[in-house]
Amino acid sequence: MSVTVRTRHLFTLEATVSIQMGQETPTGMRRIAVVEGGSFRGERLRGEILPTAGGDWLLGRPDGVLLMDVRLTLKTDDGAFIYMTYTGMRHGPEDVIRRLNAGEPVDPSDYYFRVTPRFETASGPYDWLNRLLAVGIGDRKPHGPVYEVFEIL
Repeated sequence: MSVTVRTRHLFTLEATVSIQMGQETPTGMRRIAVVEGGSFRGERLRGEILPTAGGDWLLGRPDGVLLMDVRLTLKTDDGAFIYMTYTGMRHGPEDVIRRLNAGEPVDPSDYYFRVTPRFETASGPYDWLNRLLAVGIGDRKPHGPVYEVFEIL
């Protein structure tokens, strides 16, 4: 059997985050970030990330992998609320990650940054989001991540 994974662009999401606390734990450096806002834009939906209605629980493992556990509340331009959660990971060569952490521009093809979003909404026009899986490709900017999110068809 030959199967091809097909995708369709869902939206570009750009978030503003700030690290609020962090400490070393037995599994690595745990940091908690506040999602301060942002936006998302796509052909079928667009709007804003609500400030103070989301967070990012990060774990920097000893092997250099950064794990993400994120919850966001999106509000579409027409007033619908969408709850978005995703997990993911980011890693790359040590010098590239050092430059990212210093806020320097880095080509996203120089490191691995992937997420797997899921959605929940009560809004009829967007209830199709409740029944899909998605994948996102990230780019870390100084203010926070930018993701190209794709619906898996």
